[in-house]
Amino acid sequence: MKIYTKTGDEGTTALIGGARVSKSHERVEAYGTVDELNAYLGLIRDLEVNSQRKEILYHIQNELFVIGAMLATDPGHRKGKIPTLKEEQVEALEKAIDQMEAELPPMHHFILPGGHPSVSYCHLARCVCRRAERSVVRLHDKERIEPVVIIYLNRLSDYLFVLARKVAQELKVQEIFWKGRKEN
Repeated sequence: MKIYTKTGDEGTTALIGGARVSKSHERVEAYGTVDELNAYLGLIRDLEVNSQRKEILYHIQNELFVIGAMLATDPGHRKGKIPTLKEEQVEALEKAIDQMEAELPPMHHFILPGGHPSVSYCHLARCVCRRAERSVVRLHDKERIEPVVIIYLNRLSDYLFVLARKVAQELKVQEIFWKGRKEN
């Protein structure tokens, strides 16, 4: 099987179910941004994180593939077995967030991204996650999307923020606080 099909050469792509849409369609933008996020998580998984966290990131990447499949499915096509996201996956993120936060000092300032490449990649992934969430919400404004998808992406961005803080702590990297500027 060849990787190229030439069916998208004129700017369209097929959804699961066969409907063809423009590659600029909101649905394609949404699952494309989720795919971009998944690539960043693969990068983070390959960086200086412990083996337990690598497993969590692996599970999150799998859930992002589920979200991608849900978003790539023609809304009129529900015949095949399309995987779905469940509330338990949101709860798993919340548990992971709570575990990391229990080991972190309380926040009293906004934190600027940076300090170490591993920390910065977590922040980049958080930003892409927020963009994916906005893209899915825009799509949801036009076509119904399972609410759990939006909730999961929202919680995942929280997870990535806390992960950045936890990685900084483990690498003994000083968090960079935003101090604002004093107006004259």
